[in-house]
Amino acid sequence: MSAAIVCRDLRKVYPARPEPVHAVNGLDLTVESGGCFGLLGPNGAGKTTTIEILEGLLEPTSGEVEVLGQSWGHGDDRALRQRIGISLQETRLTEKLSVIETLRLFRSFYDRGLDPEETLDMVELDEKRNAWVGKLSGGQKQRLAVATALVGDPELLFLDEPTTGLDPQSRRQLWEILRDLRADGRTIILTTHYMDEAERLCDRVAIVDHGKVIALGTPAELIRQLGGENIIDFHLAEGMPSANEGELSHLASVRTARRDGEAYSLAVEQPHVALPALLAHLQSRGLAMVNLTTRHATLEDVFVSLTGRHLREDNNGSK
Repeated sequence: MSAAIVCRDLRKVYPARPEPVHAVNGLDLTVESGGCFGLLGPNGAGKTTTIEILEGLLEPTSGEVEVLGQSWGHGDDRALRQRIGISLQETRLTEKLSVIETLRLFRSFYDRGLDPEETLDMVELDEKRNAWVGKLSGGQKQRLAVATALVGDPELLFLDEPTTGLDPQSRRQLWEILRDLRADGRTIILTTHYMDEAERLCDRVAIVDHGKVIALGTPAELIRQLGGENIIDFHLAEGMPSANEGELSHLASVRTARRDGEAYSLAVEQPHVALPALLAHLQSRGLAMVNLTTRHATLEDVFVSLTGRHLREDNNGSK
């Protein structure tokens, strides 16, 4: 299978005081054609900078980038742009155009593409064809943004944080659209800091932190690397001394133990084995727990295991 994207030692440095900002810091990545590939990480990890370089909107400081076998600035850039579709993190469309007028405008930018009416049907906006863009809801505007990226019938589709700020129903509507596009055989590059979104949509993912890829694989592969596919979360009762993480990690069926303030998370193989061992251990140490829950491990747990912090700690609005 041919590679849709190849990055080698990609770097983007911005001059700043007291020292330069390394937004992308030696990123290596290969994305095969077909399916949905997720670029994951917190805000500020370098996802948007990376994707804007891949889209040809931003020049890298150094490194090599190939998109559909071509490097930006070393060939026919216009021909390459005809083969890709882009939905930016913030798409600002003319509010005094109707939905169908907007799609016809974007279709005119391409030598070939889809019928605007057909594209409206793909994103379930046919009933809004004559509505002004300014009258659409947030979820409808996001679907229209995806439609503008689709109307050129791209081989490679870039979607940068397409569901940020949407309500749960609008998010799920967009998920269904993306599943259909993946089934059509298109290559989709999706950036997100919603790990549940990546688990549901992506065939493979790269977790990015501080401008580097720190983990790569299918969601299931990365979760298995935790050593246990189930998580036991609990807090100790107020006023209790801390539990020893080393002792917790050696309990029956426990693979790893992590403490975050008063909260503890254990990655375990068999919850029905680990729970009795945990309760007996805490009782022997005179410790009482509260807020006990068990759940399946997620990509969020993978990120925390790799970096020692949660995604939400870095969601400060930077890119």
